Amino acid sequence: MARGIFNQIKKGLRKSNGPRRQWGTERSTAPLGIVHAIPSVRKIALSRIAIIVTIFFWLAYLVSTIVRQFYEGPQTYRFILESTGYLLVMTLLTFSALMYLIARQGAFVRFSKHVRPPRAVLEKYFDSKQPSITTLIPSYNEEPEVIYKTLFSAALQEYPAMRIVLLMDDNPNTMDPAMAERLDETRSIGKKIEKLFTAPANRFNKALTEFEAKPGKKLTATQIKKLAKEYTWAADWLDNQANNVVINDHVDTFFADQVLRALADELRLTAYALNESVVQKGTLSYIRARRLYLRLVWIFTTELDVFERKRYASLSHEANKAMNINSYIGLMGGKYIQQSTPEGPILVPMKKRRKADIVIPDSDYVLTLDADSVLLRDYCLRLVYYSELPGNEKVAVVQTPYSSFRGAYSRIERLAGATTDLQHILHQGKTHYNATFWVGANAIIRKQALDEIVEKEWVGGFEIKRYVQDRTVIEDTESSVDLALKGWKLVNYPERLSYSATPPDFGSLIVQRRRWANGGLLIMPKLLQRHREHKRLSQPVSYIELFLRTNYMASIAWASFGLVFILAYPYDSRLLSPLVLMAALPYFLAMASDLHYCGYKRSDIFRIYGFNLILLPVNLAGVLKSIQQALTGKKIPFARTPKIKNRTVAPLLYVAAPIAIILFSVFTCWRDFTAENWANAAFAAFNAIVGTWAFISYIGIKDAMIDIWHGLTDWMYVEVKQSASRQTVPEASMNWRAVLYHGDTDRHLPLGLTVYDQELQDSLL
Repeated sequence: MARGIFNQIKKGLRKSNGPRRQWGTERSTAPLGIVHAIPSVRKIALSRIAIIVTIFFWLAYLVSTIVRQFYEGPQTYRFILESTGYLLVMTLLTFSALMYLIARQGAFVRFSKHVRPPRAVLEKYFDSKQPSITTLIPSYNEEPEVIYKTLFSAALQEYPAMRIVLLMDDNPNTMDPAMAERLDETRSIGKKIEKLFTAPANRFNKALTEFEAKPGKKLTATQIKKLAKEYTWAADWLDNQANNVVINDHVDTFFADQVLRALADELRLTAYALNESVVQKGTLSYIRARRLYLRLVWIFTTELDVFERKRYASLSHEANKAMNINSYIGLMGGKYIQQSTPEGPILVPMKKRRKADIVIPDSDYVLTLDADSVLLRDYCLRLVYYSELPGNEKVAVVQTPYSSFRGAYSRIERLAGATTDLQHILHQGKTHYNATFWVGANAIIRKQALDEIVEKEWVGGFEIKRYVQDRTVIEDTESSVDLALKGWKLVNYPERLSYSATPPDFGSLIVQRRRWANGGLLIMPKLLQRHREHKRLSQPVSYIELFLRTNYMASIAWASFGLVFILAYPYDSRLLSPLVLMAALPYFLAMASDLHYCGYKRSDIFRIYGFNLILLPVNLAGVLKSIQQALTGKKIPFARTPKIKNRTVAPLLYVAAPIAIILFSVFTCWRDFTAENWANAAFAAFNAIVGTWAFISYIGIKDAMIDIWHGLTDWMYVEVKQSASRQTVPEASMNWRAVLYHGDTDRHLPLGLTVYDQELQDSLL
């Protein structure tokens, strides 16, 4: 029987061996600083020069190679097609490189201007005004240990008036004993955290009450020492919790060090400052001391709840994260009675005054947080304060694009983390040009903005509300465009206040990246509609914003197809020029510099290239799924990234395709070498080398053989199903409740109910 995390915690600090660390990973688990370093004038100047150089060499290539060949070269039909196609591919790839450079330049400008508000300013603001927040954590098939860390980090937010709701999306009536046990353990996490917080919450509420009973203008030395003692007690309590964490991997280390101990260190520093003020005979006002007491109360006062939409027949059961969130948001601000039906309980809004079965409070803001993400202590405090500043009334979403947990045990997780940290910089730059996209791992959303973009429909007699669109599997991207259409803004706060897990193996990475590549093309028409609408209203969107958004949504498509053409088609050597490499050089140098800035190696630029090469089939599959949905109009199922302890098996296609790319690159190198086409041969050799390195490093020979074996043999095994033949049911066993509810039972609810439906009805009726 599996042991729960809570039983492990009770046994004190224990380090397990955890997953085996691969060669070539990093051992340091220390994250980058919360505040970005201010870039030097030289760095900003070089970033601008890189943009100019890229444009200059692309224009130089266009004039000196393409245009000149049209005038001087043979005007054959094949050459015209080749040159046009090659120019299109190179232009799109150069465009993506240019957008990278422009975004990072915008990020540098923001980093140089960002000034962090002092804590005293934050405490003063929230002393008088406390906008409410509901934190929604959608969860499906998650390990309890993962959810525990997420809930705990949310509970420790230094914010008043915040509710935390775990939105469990698993089958609530599973017949699998192991699954049922895990679900029960997951349901109990919130209550156990609340119980854990009871002692400090009671202590600090009592201390605040006693302090407020003796108001005055200035504090005595005894009162200041008493306040310092409370801060020391809180720090010791947090350190004790950190010491009880079972360290299995780098995420556990981050949770213990950066969530628990870092907050303890900050509180202990405050206690030291208070005691030092007594030694130096300083003064502390009553108001300031009261706010310091309030801070302790806010940290340790928490309200956690669990909501399972699949318990209710009146809510959408569509299998995606967006509808899990939408179901709860649609209920916010209402009171409901629970009624039993043959299909399960339904929630009916109250129209008369009577005692409600379920009350779901409304709030000013909604914080959406993935179940494998962790927030630092003042995430809510700083982001809500920013949203409440004068001039930010139209800010709908404010977030800190998540960073990666450092100290990954596998090479592929380390490199996926590197690309995540690079994207953090680019997202900051997009905000500079008003081209922000909501990144779904974490975000604080103004509830008023959600109410403006809601779409409603009636399904089976029940109203279904869609705030976050689920038309595509990248629901956050489409919702970003929906908000922009309504005139709302989205902002990336220029600090590192959130962290999220990256896939630890190739199989789980496939699921994530294939989902990311799917949907961008479907949203493009809505983006263009927004551009036309704002132009009509004399509120034109800048071309840089339009270009950045277009690149974000469509670059995976053209980069994937473009790379296929470059790899597969033997272009005329006259089309090749060193100017193409010179146009791409600023991009690669800039990325190498950014990797170094994020604590990685500059040479990781080559590893990222190989990483993207073996992911080429995955990206192509995602793009083709978008095209499939556009042609058929049928939604692509939402595939959640697996977050399990064991390795995820990769599909045969995505293991065999990288091997084919490597072999084809070797063949191309040989073919072009014998034809003395040196440039193409060198490019093919480079692809073969980095592709082979990436395959061995990130997939692995042993794991690839296992995945190939599974792909070749799994089809032989067929699940044995019970016969579903229809049998005559005696009238005595008629489901009379279903007849009265539906009317035509034979058409709407067959008498041959599934075990799940029958047991559910028996329990309710």
